[in-house]
Amino acid sequence: MNWMQLAENRLTEAIAAGEFDDLPGRGKPLDLTEYFALPAAERAGVAVLKNANVVPPEVELLKAIGQLETALQNQQEPKAVAKLREELQEKRVAFALAMERRRRRDSRAIE
Repeated sequence: MNWMQLAENRLTEAIAAGEFDDLPGRGKPLDLTEYFALPAAERAGVAVLKNANVVPPEVELLKAIGQLETALQNQQEPKAVAKLREELQEKRVAFALAMERRRRRDSRAIE
């Protein structure tokens, strides 16, 4: 039995067992605009990482920056404010460096 037939048999069995009945978005069209906005060479990799809930380091840095900005707005104590500002500046620098590395890497890939 070839792989295609095996996969088709497993899907048929799963459908019959109702394993796909409770999927989010069932019956709605897929929105693939974000997927097709990516360069073709990156689509599969990004899809795998996204399905595994893995995000690029730049996204993690942006999340941390947002959390620090929120904490800074809610903080009144001067020492804590100073510490938060320092952490925020470090994260912003790290983000800027990461984006510069990405920009350079991407420009080399185009050449």
